[in-house]
Amino acid sequence: MVKWKDDERSFKSAILRGMAALGIAAMTISSFAGSASAQALLEKIKNGETIRLGFTNEPPSAYPGANNEPLGLVNAMTLDVLKKMGTTKIEAIVTDWGSLVPGLQAGRFDIITGGMWINPERCRNVLFSEPIASSNDVIIVAKGNPENLHSFEDVRDKGLTLATLAGGTAIEAAQKIGIADDKIMQLAGPPEIVQAVKAGRAAAGNLYSLNATTVAENDPNIEVADPYTPPGPNEHPAIAFPLNEQAAVDAFNAVFKDYLGTDEMMASVSKYGYSKRDLPDGTTTAEACKG
Repeated sequence: MVKWKDDERSFKSAILRGMAALGIAAMTISSFAGSASAQALLEKIKNGETIRLGFTNEPPSAYPGANNEPLGLVNAMTLDVLKKMGTTKIEAIVTDWGSLVPGLQAGRFDIITGGMWINPERCRNVLFSEPIASSNDVIIVAKGNPENLHSFEDVRDKGLTLATLAGGTAIEAAQKIGIADDKIMQLAGPPEIVQAVKAGRAAAGNLYSLNATTVAENDPNIEVADPYTPPGPNEHPAIAFPLNEQAAVDAFNAVFKDYLGTDEMMASVSKYGYSKRDLPDGTTTAEACKG
């Protein structure tokens, strides 16, 4: 019996050792998988695999074509850079503005190409490339600007409603200036903002300057308020990546640095209204993330 118990102990010990070994192996595999995941996007790009671009329908920055191809100036820049990095295979995923960051975090797409502005809060949730432009928002109003609006302050002082993107930086700016929350209409995207102004549900709509110009050129019922005093300094849009994709961001930035402002770039983006005056002003992503 004693011999049997000794054998039993040896058997149990062997099992425990085996389980421990499996545990170590599992930990090693898990660690390796985590490391591989951190490099996944860059490896996908280098291997010529399909990269999913997430953006909202916001011409001329980013919007889908007739066959859902990614169009717009930010998509054009991104496609050029990704091609230089190793891939031309792209899948466009169009969503509303407020779903872009959650969608990126959930893995619905690999990169946000909506021309998202860099700010401290977003920098805690995504990684940004270096700025792709330097610009600011404007407001669109009904043709003739019947309320004589030329700033957020005008909207505030007259007790009118401002339409803006849900989750956009203009919300905080409007609140700081003193526009009441019930006078800030948060909408899914530019088409909804335009419709709110046209229908009279909002007196003004906040849009990125290039988007607003495109809207005004194509809709006789809308114009860009001129003159206009923005609520703050220039903003800096950029391409957004998941927080665990620093290697991909670094590689993207390295290629983008040599591409920025070139004849090749301007040929790709000029048809969307982007010109030399829209080039970044030298502010870095690190600086913009500080606010």
